[in-house]
Amino acid sequence: MSFEDTAVRLWKRLEREEKIAAAARFFEEPPPEVYAGALGAIIKARHLRPQVARSMSPEEQARALASVLDPGEPVASALLVALHLGARREMLATFLDAIGLPHEQGILKDEADATSLDDARLLAGLEALKARFNPHEIRTYLNTLWLQDPDRWDALRGLAEPG
Repeated sequence: MSFEDTAVRLWKRLEREEKIAAAARFFEEPPPEVYAGALGAIIKARHLRPQVARSMSPEEQARALASVLDPGEPVASALLVALHLGARREMLATFLDAIGLPHEQGILKDEADATSLDDARLLAGLEALKARFNPHEIRTYLNTLWLQDPDRWDALRGLAEPG
């Protein structure tokens, strides 16, 4: 499976509705370490003064951020995670259950670090995803996993395309 090598490139491939969902979830609980970067991307794209961007409602901020083509690597990465922790959380749980990694509602538990991932387990995870989700969503999810930890998830690149 071929992956985009940056979060920004993957962000650019998302549909508008996906970007809106990701940005809406992002602004529900904005990560402090990238919040300023997200506002900076809105300010730059919309040519706003900083105080105007800060005074926007979370919904307005989400719509504005969703329209930014290149929000920067840290913000794009946080947006991709937000997309999957929101509407696609079921996908995370499906995959992690199928490969046998301990998690809580799709979030890996610490003991998951000790579990090795072989091709058979990853293939079982891919098959579980293919039974319930569309190929675009699967590619986006697996690419996001790989971007978060390329060493741990490198074997995902050896899987066949989902559709």
